[in-house]
Amino acid sequence: MRVAIAGAGAVGRSIAHELIDGGHQVMLIERQANQFEPETVEQADWVLGDACEVSTLEESGVERCDVVIAATGDDKVNVVVSLLAKTEFAVRRVVARVNNPANEWLFTDAWGVDVAVSTPRMLAAMVEEAVSVGDLVRLMTFRQGQANLVELTLPAETPLAGKPVSEIALPRDSTLVTILRGERVIVPQPEDPLEPGDELLFVANAEVEGDVRKALGY
Repeated sequence: MRVAIAGAGAVGRSIAHELIDGGHQVMLIERQANQFEPETVEQADWVLGDACEVSTLEESGVERCDVVIAATGDDKVNVVVSLLAKTEFAVRRVVARVNNPANEWLFTDAWGVDVAVSTPRMLAAMVEEAVSVGDLVRLMTFRQGQANLVELTLPAETPLAGKPVSEIALPRDSTLVTILRGERVIVPQPEDPLEPGDELLFVANAEVEGDVRKALGY
């Protein structure tokens, strides 16, 4: 993919390194000259300019990007960048960093945001995921609450042990997308048996999360 990142601070550069290591093309857009340091991420294309300006986005060729990430430390900037990327340049996927949790309500599809990433919420979810067995943990929200990535770890005494995936009667608007078993990442097939300790990852509408839990016997 070709990815544009608005904000070349520590967060933006870290994201760029990860994406480049994954084989993606990355462009960093930075408006502050003191943070414009191409030598820190040499494999990326660098643009010195304000990503809140349409002219900067036009000159940088944002319309050719598959993803735009608004990763600055200013929520107002991230919202504006998201809106421009989506409405002016029809970028397929827009991801925005939320710095202040109190501003999360702004990061919706109405402002061009497909995925809002709040560090405090992500950290809390990771803590819950690490200590919660047999309970549903919300890891990430897509499109401001329309769907969530949720996880449940099967306890040692799970009644689902040995049963195939096809026997889980999931509600509408939910699907099992991955089973994590030790170091394995399993794309679930109907005949795959479940085991104690399996981490089940679902994408589900928020309204049916309770029904997903019931379908798993909790």
